[in-house]
Amino acid sequence: MNEVIMKCSGLWKNYGNLSALRNINCEIKTGRIYGLLGPNGSGKTTLIKIANGLLTPSAGHLYINGGDVGVESKKVVSYLPDCVALPEWMKVEELIRFYDDFYEDFNKDKANDMLKRLNLNGEQRFKTLSKGNKEKVQLILVMSREAKLYLLDEPMGGVDPATRDYILNTIITNYSQDSAVVISTHLISDVENILDEVIFIRGGEIVLEDTADNIRSQNGKSVDALFREVFRC
Repeated sequence: MNEVIMKCSGLWKNYGNLSALRNINCEIKTGRIYGLLGPNGSGKTTLIKIANGLLTPSAGHLYINGGDVGVESKKVVSYLPDCVALPEWMKVEELIRFYDDFYEDFNKDKANDMLKRLNLNGEQRFKTLSKGNKEKVQLILVMSREAKLYLLDEPMGGVDPATRDYILNTIITNYSQDSAVVISTHLISDVENILDEVIFIRGGEIVLEDTADNIRSQNGKSVDALFREVFRC
C-alpha cells in the first residue's frame, strides 16, 4: 500500500511582494520516485527547504508522515541540499562517524561500501576533495540513511556522466517500497528512466502532475521532450 509520506495543502511562500510558491497542492507517496522539474527560479528548492524546516510557509501547510514539519519529521527525512554543506575540516571517515552518531537510521556499513565503490579515501579531508567528489560524499551520507523520504536537490550537478549512472543506481537500490524519493534536477534525460511520477513547476505553481508512463503514452514523447516543449523560452 502506497502511503502518503508528504502532503502540501494550499502552500504559499512569499518574499515581500514575490510569491516563490503559489497554492501548491500535491501528495508524495511511498514506493515511488518523483521528478520535481522546472526551470531556474520555479520554486523547487523553496519547496524542498520547507519540507526540511529550513523555511516556513507564508500560508497553507506541508505535512510529513501525517504531522507538522519539526523534530519528528527530521527523523524520517534525508535531505541532500543543492550546495555542499559539510564541515570542510573533517575527514571523510569522520563524517561517516558523525552521521552514524547523529542519525539512528544511518547504516554505516552501507556508507563504507559506497565509499569503496566510488574509490574515495576515508582518510582524506573533505576540503581537499574535488567538487564532484564532495557531492559524491554528500550523496553517500544521505542515501545511507534508512529514511522514509529522500529529498535530493540537484544530486548530479557536478559529477561526470559515468558517475551519474552509479548515483542513479544508488538511488534505486538504497530506497525501499516503504519510502519515497523526490529528485529536483535539470538533467531530465539522465533521470527520467527511473522516475515513476513527474511534477512540473513554473513560477511557483504546479503546471503538470502525472506518471512518467502516462506522459510517454499520451503525449508520444519523452519526459525530457515534453519538458522542453512546456518550458520553451
